[in-house]
Amino acid sequence: MDWHFRSRSHHCDDCEAAFEDKQPYHTILFRGMESLERRDICPGCWEQKHETEPGAIGGYISHWQGVYEVPPPPPPEAIQKDNAETLLKKMIEQNDPAHMEACFILAVMLERKRVIKNKDQIRNEDGGRTLIYEHTQSGDVFTIVDPALKLADLGDVQARVAELLEHGLNPPAANDDTGEPEQVAATVDES
Repeated sequence: MDWHFRSRSHHCDDCEAAFEDKQPYHTILFRGMESLERRDICPGCWEQKHETEPGAIGGYISHWQGVYEVPPPPPPEAIQKDNAETLLKKMIEQNDPAHMEACFILAVMLERKRVIKNKDQIRNEDGGRTLIYEHTQSGDVFTIVDPALKLADLGDVQARVAELLEHGLNPPAANDDTGEPEQVAATVDES
């Protein structure tokens, strides 16, 4: 017999009311059709049904009490893959040669996260290469030119990519209280 139990439920398996943080609950294990099954039950349903009738669900083989704790939110990823993916798509659409290095770094990041797969590479006439990627879920295919980055330039490109991920391609202009772009006056020192 396999001993695989499902995780603690976030709601009562009898009345389906969501458990609140620090709320006590009861867990019972019983023999199901093919394996042991688990049920988590709120105190109200426990008192109404299971405490007075332990055989109400075919006789449980184990029982314990616990206190529900709301699970902590998952830690944010250092770089959100959706942001990197969205940014890469926008940059590819713009087809701006100034974004070639950032596109390459974003593609490498997404490849490491297995969002895209490198399917092929083509040697260009100038000796460079173009990488062909396929999106693992949508099947979209796109090409990225390898800018042949030097190690000395990598830090600057990574900083630029981090800035783009934080602020986007078109960061908002500085506004004054009127909502109009701020005008900067130039002064000339004629002394």
